[in-house]
Amino acid sequence: MIVSRESVTAYIPHRAPFIMVDNLLHATQELFETDFFIESSNMLVEEGFFQASGLIENIAQTCALSFGYLGRQEGGEAKIGFIGAVSKLEVFELPPASTTIRTRVSPLHQLGNIYLVKGESFLEGRILLGCEMKIVVAE
Repeated sequence: MIVSRESVTAYIPHRAPFIMVDNLLHATQELFETDFFIESSNMLVEEGFFQASGLIENIAQTCALSFGYLGRQEGGEAKIGFIGAVSKLEVFELPPASTTIRTRVSPLHQLGNIYLVKGESFLEGRILLGCEMKIVVAE
């Protein structure tokens, strides 16, 4: 683990109760990976299941945490990013509360401060959601 749940807020602008990542497990220019335990009290849990909007936010926060971590590793500051667009969204399954999901994000292209990434969320090896996302990173 690279960044633990206790240190996440040093790298992302989000604050409780809207933190949707726990641990940064892997962060390179080619791959970001996080995990997240879904509490039953999470605001994006409905009828016992974490909603697709939560999975999308989890992918976005995986990007924010990873970009923040990599920025600090390069001697800079953590930067704030915004979702510019979500495309190629496929929802396969919603995870129940009280489970831990794992999220993988692969940066595909960069044009200035705009990144195109592919994100996927998994539960016990099964894909839950996949999408492409444009992330705009504030300079």
